[in-house]
Amino acid sequence: MARQPEGPPPPPTVQKLRIRYAKRGRLRFASHRDLARTLERALRRASVPMAFSAGFSPHPKISYLGAAPTGAASEAEYLEIGLSVRCDPEAVRAALDAALPEDVAVLDCVEAREGTGSLADRIDTSVWRVELPGVTLAELQPAVAAFLAADEVTVAKRTKNGLKDIDAREAVTSASAAEGTGCAILHMVVRQLTPAVRPDDVLAALAAVADLHPPLPARAVREAQGRLDDSGTVADPLGPDRTARILHREEHAAI
Repeated sequence: MARQPEGPPPPPTVQKLRIRYAKRGRLRFASHRDLARTLERALRRASVPMAFSAGFSPHPKISYLGAAPTGAASEAEYLEIGLSVRCDPEAVRAALDAALPEDVAVLDCVEAREGTGSLADRIDTSVWRVELPGVTLAELQPAVAAFLAADEVTVAKRTKNGLKDIDAREAVTSASAAEGTGCAILHMVVRQLTPAVRPDDVLAALAAVADLHPPLPARAVREAQGRLDDSGTVADPLGPDRTARILHREEHAAI
C-alpha cells in the first residue's frame, strides 16, 4: 500500500488569478528560474494565501507561460496562481508589486472565471520591439524586405540538445523597420512555434539574407503576448473584451 503524507490534505483551490508583469532593467538578465524564485518569495512576503499541491513535497500552485529569453526585457510576462482563500485581485496586484524588486512590476491581475479556458490557450503570439544601436534605417529596411520576401530562412539555433536548424521566417507574421534615437528599430509579430523563434534568431536570419551585422548588442523588449486574429490584432489574454497595447501596425508587411 502506498504511503500517505501525514496530516490533513492542503486546502482546495477556491480562486485562480492571472497576472501580467514586466521585467526591466538589470533583471532582464535574470534566468526564468531565478525570476520564478523571486516571484515565489514575493508571494510569501505579500502574504498571498497560496493553494498547494498534495503529496510529500507540496508546491504552490503557480503556472508560468512562455518566459522571455534571458537578456530580453518584457512588458508582457504572465503567470496564473491558485489561492486557498478568495482575494480582491487588485489588492493582490498591489501587495505583490510592493514585495518585488523595482525592476519587476506587476501590471495587472484578474480573476480566471470558470469556462474561460486556460491561460495557455490564450497565448500563441509575441510582439517584439528590437532596438539596433549602430544600424541605420536605410540599412534595416532592405534587410527586412529581403527577409519577408523569402519563403524560408534557415538559421542554426542552440538548444539543450545542441545546434538545430530552424526556419526563422515561418514564425514571423509581420515585420517593419522604424527610426529610433541613435538606432533603427525592428518591430515584429512572431508566432510561438516549437522550437521557439527568438529575436536573436531573426537577427541571424537578417544576417543570412542581407549580411546585416549590428556592431552593438541589440535591445529586445517583448511588448505583448496573446492570440493573433485574422486582422493582425493580438488579443489581451487577461480578458476577452480587451486588446493588447500593441496591435497590427499599418507599416507592417504581413504574410
